[in-house]
Amino acid sequence: MIYLDSHATTPVDRRVLDAMLPYFTEHFGNASSRNHAYGWQASKAVERAREQVAALINVRFRDVIFTSGATESNNLAIKGLAARAPDNRRHIVTVATEHRAVLDSCRAVERQGFRVTRLGVDACGRLDLQQLAESISDDTLLVSVMSGNNEIGVLHPLGEVARIAHARGALVHCDAVQSVGLLPLDARALEIDLVSLSAHKVYGPKGIGALYVGRTTSPLGPLDLAPLIDGGGHERGYRSGTLNVPGIVGFGKAAELCRESAATEAPRIGALRDRLWSSLSRTLEGMRVNGPLDGRLPQNLNVRIEGVHGEMLLKGVASDLAVSSGAACATASAEPSHVLLALGLDEEAARASIRFGLSRFTTEDEIDAAATKVTAVVQQLRAGRAAAVSSQRGI
Repeated sequence: MIYLDSHATTPVDRRVLDAMLPYFTEHFGNASSRNHAYGWQASKAVERAREQVAALINVRFRDVIFTSGATESNNLAIKGLAARAPDNRRHIVTVATEHRAVLDSCRAVERQGFRVTRLGVDACGRLDLQQLAESISDDTLLVSVMSGNNEIGVLHPLGEVARIAHARGALVHCDAVQSVGLLPLDARALEIDLVSLSAHKVYGPKGIGALYVGRTTSPLGPLDLAPLIDGGGHERGYRSGTLNVPGIVGFGKAAELCRESAATEAPRIGALRDRLWSSLSRTLEGMRVNGPLDGRLPQNLNVRIEGVHGEMLLKGVASDLAVSSGAACATASAEPSHVLLALGLDEEAARASIRFGLSRFTTEDEIDAAATKVTAVVQQLRAGRAAAVSSQRGI
């Protein structure tokens, strides 16, 4: 089985697992236990991991809040900020192609009386900065724009987004889950106020994430969030609950490894992605890329294949390839991808699309084998369709 669904999750790096294991059995203390060595050791490990995660996006370690994952981080950023918003800031701007955790959080605060603007994108999934500027008004509280799209890989110009938002006194939140660890993200240099992160997209464990909450003072006053979970005042009061020490240690190690390898890893994975596209487009007619070939995440390839239903293709390759038709959070839905529909694709084209997600463990041999398998299944499906059409015509 060849795994090419790394936008959904990545395998835990063996070095990450090795760092985590002692905190299950030997160093099992509660990081909030202040009266003995077990607690001190756990607390020290948590703070070390906080430094490692903070270094990944170049922020102060005290500004990193550990959560259960990026979904919670996105919810905390949007709902927590909305709960503390002044009466004259009741507007949020986001993009139609955002992750469901952002879109659904915006929908939740909309039910509470907030006004939400969801910006469209062009045929490549790119945001129009002029439209963004025109959508922001004096009552805008927050602009939420992801760094790299989880389905089509398109990258957004975060520095320009932040400049435009801050000019009107609005704060900026970024879901950086798909890009961080491969592409540089300097949250302080870009002046991004809130950043959501997830461990299991960077070869760390599931169930642990983080939210960067900047301490900079905006025209709204000091950045402050209302907690989603109360009880104990952990994590600067933003996220109560016993800390997942093994998971946090794993996240820290994963972040450290990404910092060390990103400069060489991103070009290597990007070259493999280009090799896959070259092979598929050379052997199959009717292949189209969803999103731009340039300005996209290096691990991402999202394609649609004319005359082939995506679900049929997925079933045809399922014994050999792990790929997907879109975001893992939406696979239970029968609806086509909201991201692909936002590009202007019709439902048939959206359903004919397949997403490949490469990782640090992907090899050239796997890419070649995947291209061969996809080509064979597409040709079989097209042949079967042609035979069915002929049969219907009485041939």
